[in-house]
Amino acid sequence: MQSLNSSSEERRLEVRKLEISDKNKGFIELLQQLTVCDSVSDKDFEDRFQELSALGNDHIICVIEDDRSGKIIATGSVFIEKKFIRNCGKVGHIEDVVVDSSARGMQLGKIIVGFLTNHAREMGCYKVILDCSVENQGFYEKCGFKHKAIQMAKYFN
Repeated sequence: MQSLNSSSEERRLEVRKLEISDKNKGFIELLQQLTVCDSVSDKDFEDRFQELSALGNDHIICVIEDDRSGKIIATGSVFIEKKFIRNCGKVGHIEDVVVDSSARGMQLGKIIVGFLTNHAREMGCYKVILDCSVENQGFYEKCGFKHKAIQMAKYFN
């Protein structure tokens, strides 16, 4: 858990792990600002939450909740890939970083990425990687990431 104060508005914003109650705080609606994300039933949310929780620190989703509105206004996730290369090394994969459109410009994305990067480092990863759109490349460069290789994808539906 990491706390930060937004000096201009004297808000207390906290980076923390996703909680089961966050579904009712706009978590799914926030993800819908990022990509295709249909509505998720309470049962499906709980099932997926329990599945991810069972992975412990190998897969975390962090959020920032607006203390005034009670809404989730930023999120991101990191999962740890265990490899045979690099002396059975580990790689952190950052995914699904999004800041609510009403909260952009407050450095929340940078805070989320920093939190996830630090988690990967603490888990013993030798690197952390992510995929992003060309439009977001500058943002991630400001977070310390460098352009490397090319991403390719094959979708199944």
